[in-house]
Amino acid sequence: MTTSSLCQCVRYRVAAVVSVMCFMVAGCGGDKGGEKPVRLSYSVFFPATHVQCQTAEAWAEEIEKRTDGRVKISVYPGGTLTKPAQAYEGVVAGISDLAMTCPAYTRGRFPLLEALDLPVGYPDGKTASRVVDAMVRKYQPDEVSQVKTMYFHAHGPGILATRAPVTSLDDLRGMKIRATGLSAKLVEALGGVPVAMSQPETYEALQKGVVNGTFCPMETLKGWKQGEVISSVTDTSVVGYTTAMFVMMNKAKWDALPPDIQKVFDEVNREWVSKHGQAWDEADAAGAAFIKDLGHEVIPLSAAEQSVWLAKAATVLTDYVNRMDAKGLPGEALLNDIRQALKAE
Repeated sequence: MTTSSLCQCVRYRVAAVVSVMCFMVAGCGGDKGGEKPVRLSYSVFFPATHVQCQTAEAWAEEIEKRTDGRVKISVYPGGTLTKPAQAYEGVVAGISDLAMTCPAYTRGRFPLLEALDLPVGYPDGKTASRVVDAMVRKYQPDEVSQVKTMYFHAHGPGILATRAPVTSLDDLRGMKIRATGLSAKLVEALGGVPVAMSQPETYEALQKGVVNGTFCPMETLKGWKQGEVISSVTDTSVVGYTTAMFVMMNKAKWDALPPDIQKVFDEVNREWVSKHGQAWDEADAAGAAFIKDLGHEVIPLSAAEQSVWLAKAATVLTDYVNRMDAKGLPGEALLNDIRQALKAE
């Protein structure tokens, strides 16, 4: 073998060894410093087209960006990984590493947190999101202690969308209304018949007449296309409830993260409370425009009717406080804090 051939052979061998080492250490592409990224699965019940799923995806992208790719989160929309009612237990069991769900979808599982959904007159999504997140951070309820809470957010005031017009409580009496959690209590107090179901089930239920209406934020009428299967909307914001939602992580996964990555999560989480709230408000505006385009009537309640509805809704608040007292939970204190926070906004 000539000296030239020998040198060429050595170069090929060195190149081959370097290539193999690159593949083994960096996974052929490049994990920074040879560190394999932490890969997490994120179950979201909203469909991929919904603004709240898109906001969740933006959160995941921001986490990846600020950790320089050390964390990569795969989002599974539309409840494909876990259904809304199974999302919490799914995170506890490790079926998904992260999930977004509503405490209201498993009524009775999160008793103290029911206060977040009470009809206290939430004015908009941004306010509701800030208030519910602040309350959970203050009270740190044991009922979510099996997971690491990322953050809470909540939609704007729930309104009544129905197949037939509702102008008074007399019209509502006996109607079957889709509701979840505490909004079911509100339906009962107002004389309707609550039917528990999640948003993905509601379109078909309205279409087939299984329910006569739904309590929901205005955005739902476009985001879930439910405006197509109702005829009118009653502005019930005087008893504006919300449905709190939260993002959680498997506790073992969280504990295994390095402190600097945990810090990134904490920082992004705080920012995304308002981002979700803003998304809710923009979606409410789009929902209102959608209803207008469909030619559906938006019915205001008279001043006299508003007083009647408020009086009925007050029984839901009293019932909540009494139930929490019986459980030894600080329901009255939490409700008072929510009211004070709303006044301060």
